[in-house]
Amino acid sequence: MPKLPNLNIGKLSFLLAILVWLALLFVDLVRLFGTINEIDSGIAQEFTWILEILFFLTVYWFYNYSISRNTQNDFLNLIWRAASTGIFASGSMILIDLFYQVLGDSKLGQEPFLKNFFYHIHFALVTAFLISASILWKNLILYQRSKKVVKQWQTFEFAQLLAMFFIFFNQNTFDYSFIFGMVLLSGLGLILSANLKWIPYLTFKEKWKSLLFLFLILLSTGFLFIQTFSYSSQQQTYPVNLMDNLFLIILFVFVFVYALFSFLVTLFNLPTSSVFEQKLTEAINFQRLSQSIKPEESEEQVLDILVDSCMSASYADGAWLELQHESSHTEISNLRFLEQDTLEELRKVINSHKQVTEWESEEKPENLGLLAIRLAHPKFESALIAPLVVNKEIIGKMILCKEVKEGFNKEMTNIISTFVRQACIAVENHRLLNQAIQNERYQEELKIAQRVQKSLLPTRLDHNKAFEITAYSNAADEVGGDYYDTYQLDEDRFVLVMGDVSGKGTSAAFHMSQMKGIFQSLIQLGLSPGEFMIQANSALSRCLEKNHFITASIFIINTKEQTICHSRAGHLPTLLHHHLSGKAEFLMPDGLGLGILRNMQYENHVEEMTFSYQSGDILVLYTDGIVEAKNQNSQQFGTGLIQSIVEAHSQLSPKEIQLKLIDSLHEFVGGDGMIDDDYSLMVVKFT
Repeated sequence: MPKLPNLNIGKLSFLLAILVWLALLFVDLVRLFGTINEIDSGIAQEFTWILEILFFLTVYWFYNYSISRNTQNDFLNLIWRAASTGIFASGSMILIDLFYQVLGDSKLGQEPFLKNFFYHIHFALVTAFLISASILWKNLILYQRSKKVVKQWQTFEFAQLLAMFFIFFNQNTFDYSFIFGMVLLSGLGLILSANLKWIPYLTFKEKWKSLLFLFLILLSTGFLFIQTFSYSSQQQTYPVNLMDNLFLIILFVFVFVYALFSFLVTLFNLPTSSVFEQKLTEAINFQRLSQSIKPEESEEQVLDILVDSCMSASYADGAWLELQHESSHTEISNLRFLEQDTLEELRKVINSHKQVTEWESEEKPENLGLLAIRLAHPKFESALIAPLVVNKEIIGKMILCKEVKEGFNKEMTNIISTFVRQACIAVENHRLLNQAIQNERYQEELKIAQRVQKSLLPTRLDHNKAFEITAYSNAADEVGGDYYDTYQLDEDRFVLVMGDVSGKGTSAAFHMSQMKGIFQSLIQLGLSPGEFMIQANSALSRCLEKNHFITASIFIINTKEQTICHSRAGHLPTLLHHHLSGKAEFLMPDGLGLGILRNMQYENHVEEMTFSYQSGDILVLYTDGIVEAKNQNSQQFGTGLIQSIVEAHSQLSPKEIQLKLIDSLHEFVGGDGMIDDDYSLMVVKFT
């Protein structure tokens, strides 16, 4: 299926307007030809009126589309477009008049077909100017939209549409109905002409330009109306009167009245332009202060904007900032229009002022306001001091100076107070934002540490067909200090270890990584559990902080002989469940935590025990995070619950027993309860 070309509505409407105008010209010339030759052309007046209305609609369509598509429609651009269209239409009519003056009473000058041609050109130019100007006025009227104004304009547009078809009602005669319609539509246009809210937003320079443009529009409208009136007085020359149309007359009135009102209001607003521009500058400065909290910007940039904004608002002749640092050092910054010698003189005068001394003695910084004082200085005679308070602390003050007495009025102090508050908020937000970014960076680093720590725990636990093993660990913070690991010495011997670093968080995680390194190094030496604890204590004593220690339990399982050799360094007792008796016991050989005793006496506190196991026996290792977990009544989970759960579910696999223990732990603590310590669990079941 062929793709349809994209239609350009502006070009299409312009082309249609030209075609309709040519049709209108052709019809009227044919009618004129019939009149001159006393031949009935057979073309009714209604046909001309229909073409006239179609021309109005296509011109309106063209200008409405082209103006709405133009993104550069600021106030001056809109007024200039109306003025330029009026100048073009008026200039064209002046050229036509000059052309006829040159022709004089010649035969060509009396040619009716030529006169009708120029009559239709006049009609087209007037229509284009009036419709374009009315649409441009629409954009100005609806600059600050309200429901009431929008409805008024919609009513006026609908009335204009009816005015186009009014010619079918009064048959192009000037009667009472025509006067009534003109008065009614003129009243609606007059009401709309009171919407001039765009004028105060013009700068002083823009107002002068707009006055010139509006004056040109008024001249063009008046000139074209006089020309139209002169054409209407020669009605016998033209077969159909196109100009005595209610729609065109109303547009003449509306365009002229709105241009006149705009001209007068702009003229009367000239004296207040500087005040409005000052207020606009203050608003822009306030916006700059409000937006100056970006991470890439510094406090110095915020304070720089503050000084410039306050100087602009108060017309100050000099200014500077005095910033206080934690070292009680006062830094002078943002110096404006002052020499260093003059600055020192002013500081000396201000600091010795009685009002300033009392002002600085205020105990609550948040209660400090702006202070205006007189200065005993040969050049500067008044000053304004503004405190910079951030988070209820004074970070400094701003001083503005003027060369006149009583230089800071109430309005100035109010706007400066607003600027200062906003700047202090911006500085505080800037600090909070930087702190948040820093915290976010710390959180990201902790996530990296968490991933690194998880990689330190084994993903696969060494074992053979003689036993099954599973393990689980959870940190209270992003990282923790619990550790477990396995190692296969040979085909039948396996080492299990579980450790718990005192404390939690990053320091515990760091010592946990040290524990892993020591375990991986020592266990390959073939040491017994007791010898391992002695060597591990010696190694950790050299790197552990003095207030830290590690508890640990180590097991060497011999699956060929079905024996276990065990040693404990202050760790919680390990639970051993006997399959044959269905009972569980706690293995509690003597042992002291690694790093508590850092000398040769430690080996006197190491005990090693060896025992046998049977098929179906269960070994459960855990850390104190499980035992010491508390419920809402501050009761601890304890070892008794661990024992009872294992005894009740001893027929299950290690993984299922682990899940039962963890689920029971969370149920005990409560659904919303938090376990505030690291906890780890290892379950071994012999097959």
